[in-house]
Amino acid sequence: MQFSSVVASPKLVLQLCISTLQCIMASVFSIVCFWTAGGCKGTTSPVSPVDCQLEQRKVQNATTPTSVNYHFTRKCNYKCGFCFHTAKTSFVLPLEEAKRGLKLLKESGMEKINFSGGEPFLHEKGEFLGKLVQFCKLDLQLPSVSIVSNGSMIKETWFQKYGDYLDILAISCDSFDEATNQLIGRAQGRKSHVDNLHKIRNWCLQYKVAFKINSVINTFNVDEDMTEAITQLNPVRWKVFQCLLIDGENAGEKALREAERFVISDQQFEEFLDRHSSVPCLVPESNEKMRFLDCREGRKDPSKSILDVGVKEAICFSGFDEKMFLKRGGKYVWSKADMKLEW
Repeated sequence: MQFSSVVASPKLVLQLCISTLQCIMASVFSIVCFWTAGGCKGTTSPVSPVDCQLEQRKVQNATTPTSVNYHFTRKCNYKCGFCFHTAKTSFVLPLEEAKRGLKLLKESGMEKINFSGGEPFLHEKGEFLGKLVQFCKLDLQLPSVSIVSNGSMIKETWFQKYGDYLDILAISCDSFDEATNQLIGRAQGRKSHVDNLHKIRNWCLQYKVAFKINSVINTFNVDEDMTEAITQLNPVRWKVFQCLLIDGENAGEKALREAERFVISDQQFEEFLDRHSSVPCLVPESNEKMRFLDCREGRKDPSKSILDVGVKEAICFSGFDEKMFLKRGGKYVWSKADMKLEW
Protein backbone atom coordinates (compact mmCIF):
# COMPACT_ATOMS: atom_id res chain seq x y z
CA MET A 1 0.00 0.00 0.00
CA GLN A 2 -1.05 2.36 1.03
CA PHE A 3 0.96 8.34 -0.65
CA SER A 4 2.73 11.45 -1.82
CA SER A 5 6.23 12.44 -0.72
CA VAL A 6 6.98 16.15 -0.71
CA VAL A 7 9.85 18.33 0.53
CA ALA A 8 7.81 21.11 2.12
CA SER A 9 10.68 23.33 3.31
CA PRO A 10 14.47 23.61 3.17
CA LYS A 11 14.57 21.73 6.45
CA LEU A 12 14.54 17.96 6.63
CA VAL A 13 10.86 17.12 6.64
CA LEU A 14 8.97 14.21 8.10
CA GLN A 15 5.47 14.42 6.66
CA LEU A 16 2.40 13.29 8.46
CA CYS A 17 -0.53 12.02 6.39
CA ILE A 18 -3.81 10.37 7.29
CA SER A 19 -5.21 7.21 5.62
CA THR A 20 -6.20 4.84 8.50
CA LEU A 21 -6.73 5.40 12.25
CA GLN A 22 -7.47 2.17 14.06
CA CYS A 23 -8.49 1.27 17.59
CA ILE A 24 -10.18 4.61 18.26
CA MET A 25 -12.20 5.07 21.44
CA ALA A 26 -15.96 4.78 21.03
CA SER A 27 -16.42 8.26 22.46
CA VAL A 28 -15.26 9.92 19.25
CA PHE A 29 -17.68 8.09 16.97
CA SER A 30 -20.33 10.74 17.55
CA ILE A 31 -18.12 13.57 16.26
CA VAL A 32 -19.10 14.38 12.69
CA CYS A 33 -17.45 17.43 11.25
CA PHE A 34 -16.84 20.10 13.84
CA TRP A 35 -13.73 20.91 15.79
CA THR A 36 -13.09 23.35 18.58
CA ALA A 37 -10.19 25.61 19.48
CA GLY A 38 -6.67 24.66 18.48
CA GLY A 39 -6.33 25.67 14.84
CA CYS A 40 -8.69 23.15 13.21
CA LYS A 41 -11.72 24.13 11.17
CA GLY A 42 -14.83 24.62 13.30
CA THR A 43 -18.58 24.27 12.92
CA THR A 44 -20.83 27.19 12.01
CA SER A 45 -23.38 26.01 14.61
CA PRO A 46 -23.39 27.78 18.00
CA VAL A 47 -21.69 25.76 20.75
CA SER A 48 -21.80 26.52 24.47
CA PRO A 49 -18.57 26.77 26.54
CA VAL A 50 -19.44 23.48 28.26
CA ASP A 51 -19.99 21.79 24.89
CA CYS A 52 -16.69 23.23 23.66
CA GLN A 53 -14.80 21.70 26.56
CA LEU A 54 -16.49 18.33 25.98
CA GLU A 55 -15.80 18.34 22.25
CA GLN A 56 -12.20 19.45 22.80
CA ARG A 57 -11.62 16.38 24.98
CA LYS A 58 -13.14 14.19 22.25
CA VAL A 59 -10.96 15.80 19.60
CA GLN A 60 -7.85 15.16 21.65
CA ASN A 61 -8.77 11.48 21.61
CA ALA A 62 -9.53 11.60 17.90
CA THR A 63 -6.14 13.08 17.04
CA THR A 64 -4.15 10.39 18.81
CA PRO A 65 -2.01 8.70 16.11
CA THR A 66 -2.40 5.14 17.39
CA SER A 67 -1.45 3.52 14.06
CA VAL A 68 1.20 5.05 11.82
CA ASN A 69 2.49 4.24 8.32
CA TYR A 70 5.97 5.65 7.71
CA HIS A 71 6.93 6.03 4.04
CA PHE A 72 10.58 6.95 4.50
CA THR A 73 11.49 6.45 0.84
CA ARG A 74 9.74 6.79 -2.50
CA LYS A 75 12.30 4.86 -4.54
CA CYS A 76 11.34 1.42 -5.80
CA ASN A 77 12.91 -1.20 -8.05
CA TYR A 78 9.52 -2.29 -9.40
CA LYS A 79 7.36 -0.37 -11.87
CA CYS A 80 3.81 -1.31 -10.98
CA GLY A 81 1.63 0.60 -13.43
CA PHE A 82 -1.05 1.51 -10.89
CA CYS A 83 1.29 2.72 -8.12
CA PHE A 84 0.24 6.06 -6.60
CA HIS A 85 3.38 6.59 -4.53
CA THR A 86 5.79 7.43 -7.30
CA ALA A 87 9.44 8.42 -6.85
CA LYS A 88 9.47 12.20 -7.13
CA THR A 89 12.40 12.48 -4.74
CA SER A 90 15.21 10.24 -3.54
CA PHE A 91 15.58 12.10 -0.24
CA VAL A 92 15.63 9.97 2.94
CA LEU A 93 15.62 11.59 6.35
CA PRO A 94 18.81 10.98 8.38
CA LEU A 95 18.46 8.15 10.88
CA GLU A 96 18.54 10.29 14.03
CA GLU A 97 15.95 12.70 12.66
CA ALA A 98 13.71 9.77 11.71
CA LYS A 99 14.06 8.40 15.23
CA ARG A 100 13.21 11.82 16.69
CA GLY A 101 9.99 11.92 14.67
CA LEU A 102 9.04 8.42 15.75
CA LYS A 103 9.70 9.32 19.38
CA LEU A 104 7.37 12.33 19.04
CA LEU A 105 4.67 10.05 17.70
CA LYS A 106 5.14 7.54 20.53
CA GLU A 107 4.82 10.38 23.04
CA SER A 108 1.57 11.40 21.28
CA GLY A 109 0.04 7.93 21.59
CA MET A 110 1.42 5.81 18.72
CA GLU A 111 1.02 2.07 19.38
CA LYS A 112 1.58 0.61 15.91
CA ILE A 113 4.17 1.46 13.26
CA ASN A 114 4.29 0.20 9.69
CA PHE A 115 7.26 0.94 7.42
CA SER A 116 6.59 1.21 3.71
CA GLY A 117 7.71 3.06 0.59
CA GLY A 118 8.60 2.93 -2.23
CA GLU A 119 10.50 -0.24 -1.42
CA PRO A 120 11.74 0.08 2.19
CA PHE A 121 14.48 -2.57 1.81
CA LEU A 122 16.08 -0.65 -1.06
CA HIS A 123 17.75 2.06 1.06
CA GLU A 124 21.10 0.86 2.44
CA LYS A 125 20.06 -2.72 1.52
CA GLY A 126 17.65 -2.84 4.44
CA GLU A 127 20.07 -1.64 7.15
CA PHE A 128 18.31 1.71 7.61
CA LEU A 129 14.98 -0.07 7.88
CA GLY A 130 16.38 -2.64 10.30
CA LYS A 131 17.71 0.06 12.62
CA LEU A 132 14.30 1.79 12.65
CA VAL A 133 12.53 -1.51 13.36
CA GLN A 134 14.95 -2.22 16.22
CA PHE A 135 14.51 1.31 17.62
CA CYS A 136 10.70 1.05 17.59
CA LYS A 137 10.68 -2.32 19.34
CA LEU A 138 13.53 -1.89 21.83
CA ASP A 139 13.62 1.84 22.59
CA LEU A 140 9.98 2.82 22.01
CA GLN A 141 8.59 -0.54 23.16
CA LEU A 142 5.82 -0.48 20.53
CA PRO A 143 3.44 -3.46 20.68
CA SER A 144 3.30 -3.78 16.87
CA VAL A 145 6.09 -3.17 14.34
CA SER A 146 5.42 -4.13 10.71
CA ILE A 147 6.74 -3.70 7.16
CA VAL A 148 5.16 -3.69 3.70
CA SER A 149 7.58 -4.72 0.94
CA ASN A 150 7.64 -6.19 -2.55
CA GLY A 151 10.03 -8.78 -1.15
CA SER A 152 12.64 -8.58 -3.90
CA MET A 153 15.43 -7.18 -1.70
CA ILE A 154 14.93 -9.25 1.44
CA LYS A 155 17.72 -11.62 2.48
CA GLU A 156 17.76 -14.22 5.25
CA THR A 157 20.66 -12.37 6.87
CA TRP A 158 18.24 -9.47 7.52
CA PHE A 159 15.94 -11.80 9.47
CA GLN A 160 18.92 -13.12 11.40
CA LYS A 161 19.90 -9.59 12.45
CA TYR A 162 16.53 -7.84 12.85
CA GLY A 163 13.85 -10.53 12.80
CA ASP A 164 13.46 -10.51 16.58
CA TYR A 165 12.25 -6.89 16.44
CA LEU A 166 9.66 -7.37 13.67
CA ASP A 167 6.10 -8.51 14.35
CA ILE A 168 4.54 -8.53 10.86
CA LEU A 169 5.87 -8.60 7.30
CA ALA A 170 3.44 -7.96 4.43
CA ILE A 171 4.54 -8.82 0.89
CA SER A 172 2.77 -7.34 -2.12
CA CYS A 173 1.69 -9.89 -4.71
CA ASP A 174 -0.98 -9.13 -7.30
CA SER A 175 -0.96 -12.38 -9.25
CA PHE A 176 0.23 -15.97 -9.07
CA ASP A 177 0.80 -15.96 -12.82
CA GLU A 178 4.29 -14.64 -13.60
CA ALA A 179 3.16 -13.34 -17.00
CA THR A 180 0.51 -11.21 -15.28
CA ASN A 181 3.05 -9.85 -12.79
CA GLN A 182 5.24 -8.84 -15.73
CA LEU A 183 2.30 -7.01 -17.37
CA ILE A 184 1.54 -5.18 -14.13
CA GLY A 185 5.18 -4.26 -13.55
CA ARG A 186 5.57 -6.19 -10.30
CA ALA A 187 8.78 -7.84 -11.41
CA GLN A 188 12.53 -7.34 -11.64
CA GLY A 189 14.06 -8.88 -14.73
CA ARG A 190 13.22 -12.56 -15.06
CA LYS A 191 13.17 -13.33 -11.34
CA SER A 192 10.08 -15.17 -10.15
CA HIS A 193 8.07 -12.97 -7.83
CA VAL A 194 5.94 -15.93 -6.74
CA ASP A 195 8.94 -18.15 -5.92
CA ASN A 196 10.39 -15.34 -3.83
CA LEU A 197 7.06 -14.96 -2.03
CA HIS A 198 7.18 -18.60 -0.92
CA LYS A 199 10.80 -18.21 0.23
CA ILE A 200 9.97 -15.20 2.39
CA ARG A 201 6.92 -16.95 3.82
CA ASN A 202 9.19 -19.80 5.00
CA TRP A 203 11.63 -17.31 6.56
CA CYS A 204 8.73 -15.68 8.41
CA LEU A 205 7.76 -19.06 9.83
CA GLN A 206 11.36 -19.81 10.82
CA TYR A 207 11.97 -16.44 12.51
CA LYS A 208 8.47 -16.16 14.02
CA VAL A 209 7.31 -13.13 12.02
CA ALA A 210 3.61 -12.96 11.09
CA PHE A 211 3.24 -13.20 7.29
CA LYS A 212 0.73 -11.12 5.32
CA ILE A 213 -0.04 -10.62 1.62
CA ASN A 214 -1.29 -7.42 -0.05
CA SER A 215 -2.89 -7.51 -3.52
CA VAL A 216 -4.09 -4.66 -5.74
CA ILE A 217 -6.97 -5.79 -7.92
CA ASN A 218 -6.89 -4.29 -11.41
CA THR A 219 -7.80 -5.05 -15.01
CA PHE A 220 -4.99 -7.59 -15.39
CA ASN A 221 -5.84 -9.81 -12.41
CA VAL A 222 -9.53 -9.15 -11.71
CA ASP A 223 -10.60 -12.46 -13.30
CA GLU A 224 -7.97 -14.56 -11.55
CA ASP A 225 -8.89 -17.11 -8.89
CA MET A 226 -6.22 -16.94 -6.18
CA THR A 227 -8.01 -19.14 -3.65
CA GLU A 228 -5.70 -22.16 -3.91
CA ALA A 229 -2.48 -20.12 -3.87
CA ILE A 230 -3.52 -18.01 -0.89
CA THR A 231 -4.74 -21.06 1.01
CA GLN A 232 -1.40 -22.78 0.43
CA LEU A 233 0.60 -19.77 1.66
CA ASN A 234 -1.77 -19.36 4.62
CA PRO A 235 -1.02 -15.71 5.54
CA VAL A 236 -2.45 -14.30 8.76
CA ARG A 237 -4.14 -11.67 6.59
CA TRP A 238 -4.71 -11.11 2.87
CA LYS A 239 -5.48 -7.45 2.21
CA VAL A 240 -7.16 -6.91 -1.13
CA PHE A 241 -7.17 -3.34 -2.49
CA GLN A 242 -9.18 -1.90 -5.35
CA CYS A 243 -6.98 -0.03 -7.85
CA LEU A 244 -7.15 3.67 -7.03
CA LEU A 245 -6.40 6.86 -8.97
CA ILE A 246 -4.75 9.84 -7.26
CA ASP A 247 -4.35 13.05 -9.24
CA GLY A 248 -0.70 14.04 -9.64
CA GLU A 249 0.51 10.57 -8.65
CA ASN A 250 -0.88 7.98 -11.07
CA ALA A 251 -3.37 10.16 -12.93
CA GLY A 252 -3.41 13.65 -14.42
CA GLU A 253 -1.01 15.82 -16.42
CA LYS A 254 1.77 15.92 -13.82
CA ALA A 255 1.62 12.22 -12.93
CA LEU A 256 4.65 9.98 -13.45
CA ARG A 257 2.31 7.06 -14.17
CA GLU A 258 -1.01 6.79 -15.97
CA ALA A 259 -3.03 4.13 -14.19
CA GLU A 260 -6.39 4.61 -15.91
CA ARG A 261 -6.00 1.35 -17.84
CA PHE A 262 -5.68 -0.56 -14.55
CA VAL A 263 -8.91 0.75 -13.00
CA ILE A 264 -11.81 -1.64 -12.39
CA SER A 265 -15.41 -0.91 -11.48
CA ASP A 266 -16.91 -1.40 -8.03
CA GLN A 267 -18.95 -4.27 -9.42
CA GLN A 268 -15.85 -6.01 -10.76
CA PHE A 269 -14.19 -5.63 -7.38
CA GLU A 270 -17.22 -7.09 -5.61
CA GLU A 271 -17.24 -10.04 -8.03
CA PHE A 272 -13.58 -10.70 -7.21
CA LEU A 273 -14.41 -10.64 -3.49
CA ASP A 274 -17.35 -13.01 -4.00
CA ARG A 275 -15.10 -15.45 -5.87
CA HIS A 276 -12.74 -15.50 -2.88
CA SER A 277 -15.34 -15.42 -0.11
CA SER A 278 -14.16 -18.83 1.14
CA VAL A 279 -10.73 -17.41 2.06
CA PRO A 280 -11.00 -16.66 5.80
CA CYS A 281 -8.01 -14.28 5.98
CA LEU A 282 -9.31 -11.94 3.22
CA VAL A 283 -9.69 -8.28 4.24
CA PRO A 284 -11.13 -6.08 1.44
CA GLU A 285 -10.18 -2.42 1.00
CA SER A 286 -12.42 -0.84 -1.62
CA ASN A 287 -12.03 2.75 -2.83
CA GLU A 288 -15.11 3.61 -0.78
CA LYS A 289 -13.18 2.85 2.40
CA MET A 290 -10.00 4.69 1.43
CA ARG A 291 -9.44 8.12 2.95
CA PHE A 292 -6.25 10.17 2.52
CA LEU A 293 -4.49 13.18 3.85
CA ASP A 294 -6.25 16.35 2.71
CA CYS A 295 -7.62 14.98 -0.56
CA ARG A 296 -10.29 17.68 -0.72
CA GLU A 297 -9.01 18.88 -4.09
CA GLY A 298 -8.63 15.38 -5.55
CA ARG A 299 -4.94 15.14 -4.70
CA LYS A 300 -2.69 14.58 -1.68
CA ASP A 301 -1.50 17.79 -0.08
CA PRO A 302 1.13 17.61 2.68
CA SER A 303 0.58 18.81 6.20
CA LYS A 304 3.25 20.68 8.11
CA SER A 305 6.16 18.61 9.42
CA ILE A 306 5.81 17.02 12.85
CA LEU A 307 9.48 17.85 13.40
CA ASP A 308 8.63 21.53 12.99
CA VAL A 309 5.19 21.93 14.58
CA GLY A 310 4.57 18.75 16.59
CA VAL A 311 2.12 15.91 16.08
CA LYS A 312 -1.21 17.48 17.05
CA GLU A 313 -0.57 20.66 15.10
CA ALA A 314 0.37 18.67 12.00
CA ILE A 315 -2.85 16.65 12.26
CA CYS A 316 -4.89 19.86 12.38
CA PHE A 317 -3.32 20.93 9.07
CA SER A 318 -4.14 17.60 7.45
CA GLY A 319 -7.81 18.06 6.55
CA PHE A 320 -8.72 15.40 9.14
CA ASP A 321 -12.02 16.96 10.13
CA GLU A 322 -13.52 16.64 6.65
CA LYS A 323 -12.25 13.22 5.70
CA MET A 324 -12.31 10.75 8.54
CA PHE A 325 -15.93 9.77 8.93
CA LEU A 326 -18.34 7.65 6.94
CA LYS A 327 -22.01 7.36 7.80
CA ARG A 328 -23.23 3.77 7.83
CA GLY A 329 -26.41 2.33 9.23
CA GLY A 330 -27.45 5.59 10.84
CA LYS A 331 -24.28 6.04 12.86
CA TYR A 332 -20.87 7.55 12.22
CA VAL A 333 -17.97 5.14 12.18
CA TRP A 334 -14.29 5.34 11.33
CA SER A 335 -13.22 4.71 7.78
CA LYS A 336 -9.95 2.91 6.97
CA ALA A 337 -7.50 5.29 8.60
CA ASP A 338 -3.86 5.26 9.73
CA MET A 339 -1.48 8.10 10.15
CA LYS A 340 1.01 8.28 7.31
CA LEU A 341 4.50 9.69 7.67
CA GLU A 342 6.00 11.04 4.47
CA TRP A 343 8.48 13.59 3.19
